[in-house]
Amino acid sequence: MPADLRVSSSDSRSAVAPPAPLALARWCASHGWPVHPLAPGRKTPAGNCPDCRAPGHDRRTCPCRAAGRWCHGFHAATLDSTRIQEWWGARPQMGVAVACGPANLVVIDIDAHPAPPPARNRLLPGIDIAEDIDVSAMTTGFHTLAVLAALRGQTSPADDATTLRVRTPSGGLHVWYRQADSRRWQCSSGSSTTRALAWQVDVRADGGYIVAPGTTTEAGTYTPVGTARTPAPLPDWLAQELQRTHHLPAAHVPAPRPVPSRARQAVLAARGATHPTVAALTTVLAEVADCAHAPEGTGFSEKLNRAAYTVGGLVAAGHLTAQDAEDALMETALLARPGQESRAKAIIRSGMTAGARRPLHPGSRP
Repeated sequence: MPADLRVSSSDSRSAVAPPAPLALARWCASHGWPVHPLAPGRKTPAGNCPDCRAPGHDRRTCPCRAAGRWCHGFHAATLDSTRIQEWWGARPQMGVAVACGPANLVVIDIDAHPAPPPARNRLLPGIDIAEDIDVSAMTTGFHTLAVLAALRGQTSPADDATTLRVRTPSGGLHVWYRQADSRRWQCSSGSSTTRALAWQVDVRADGGYIVAPGTTTEAGTYTPVGTARTPAPLPDWLAQELQRTHHLPAAHVPAPRPVPSRARQAVLAARGATHPTVAALTTVLAEVADCAHAPEGTGFSEKLNRAAYTVGGLVAAGHLTAQDAEDALMETALLARPGQESRAKAIIRSGMTAGARRPLHPGSRP
């Protein structure tokens, strides 16, 4: 972990120098959070190459990611240590962002831009606020989120000291949570009229990215608050609120497909090691298989890379044979993306190679 991320900071901006982007990217990847570069001094992804900027370009068939380029932002996010070295080692001025979906993260992005409140029915979508209640003081996301939490008898995420919280240069706050089950929460903007948790409160989840703590832009540094440096599990009450405010995919989206036969055989082969090994393997393979429900927008490359990284660690620790691992990954990948064997093979090889450098010991048999 970069040294200054181990330092407890107050709500004011830390005086400690921010970490080097390369060290920060490696720290994020060590937590299983795929990373991608940000444009120097900005909070937007590094630009595409000229070919990718051409009108009509289709990122689904683009060779840039396989070639090791960062085109297409969070779609190119990686855990590959070699690629991370290539990106930030050569261009240390680039910032670091984390792809939320493949990292299983839900980040509550609280804005602090004082402004007159909108119509009261948009302050807390789906919750009636009586006309005799004065809402004129609800001028930021901190206010609306605090009211929502109070209505549920809970602590506001802004005050949740158990999880990673990051102060933004504009005075806002990113509250990081870990999604522990298979639900794929959707992103939203607090100003949206169709999907919003609260006014001036955005949600960064599947299909989005978040600026990594310690990243510096022209506006300032994204600074950790308090002592927590890892995300806590998403609180049940907050998950219920996200579901109530339409942050899950449409009901017509098919359920995840089962992990295919050879992958199941690999799981059975691993069963002689530890139950946590089985759970880890089953989870990452199921995430890849889930991509079969749509031809794009599911984070297939990121999920396959993450699965290969995890499986590479299991192989290195002796919990699984390399052949079983490769067979399970390939069969699952081809179920999700038929006809893309070369692409899948390259991702699997890269991910397993990176994962093998960090042997994974999920735990001992209970």
